[in-house]
Amino acid sequence: MNDPRRWTAVGIFSIAMALLEAAVVTYLRVFLDRVDPYQPNPLPVPAWLMHVEIARETATLIMLLSVAWLAGPIWRARFGYFLIAFGIWDIFYYAFLAPLSGWPRSLLDWDVLFLIPLPWWGPVLAPVLIAILMIVGGTLITQLGKGDKPLWPQPVSWNMSLAGALLALYVFMRDAIHAPDWTRETLAVILPVAFNWSLFLLALALMSAPIANMCWQIKSRVTTKT
Repeated sequence: MNDPRRWTAVGIFSIAMALLEAAVVTYLRVFLDRVDPYQPNPLPVPAWLMHVEIARETATLIMLLSVAWLAGPIWRARFGYFLIAFGIWDIFYYAFLAPLSGWPRSLLDWDVLFLIPLPWWGPVLAPVLIAILMIVGGTLITQLGKGDKPLWPQPVSWNMSLAGALLALYVFMRDAIHAPDWTRETLAVILPVAFNWSLFLLALALMSAPIANMCWQIKSRVTTKT
């Protein structure tokens, strides 16, 4: 299961996919005059185009899941490779988007992160931090498990991570969740004015629980051997 070549192949695929995604988003935002999405009426997208965007986001997730399925011989490895693929794709998406479109200018620029199931808003730094956790966690799962001793977080750490993920989703979608209604017209004009960093950092700490648990397991194994 711990094959660096598979990690490299997944990484190359994710980087290439990030470039493709950045190019498509650049075309779309230039077309809509929204290279910087944080401005009044941030999502002036016709209904038909919004459906296309949601379909594109769904296809992106399917592609990341597919490469992870092909890379991993068992379900644990497949999950780990999905984390790696998603994290690398997310980071390199912004790395490519900046030179292609001239935006983001900094990691604190606001972006519409996702549209499913409601629009997610947050500074670019927020998803990048989550992506780093995903890469680290996925790498530990896929590269450090050996034979009959796979490296896998204990259930309590997964529960903490799930709670953190739900909290992060709330932080990203808070303004949309509390909108008067969830119609396309209302959601399209929402422009958040503040990001709750305190709640997000708490969510990030909770999401890092599986990584901390796996590091503890590695340390215990080393101690046992010595």
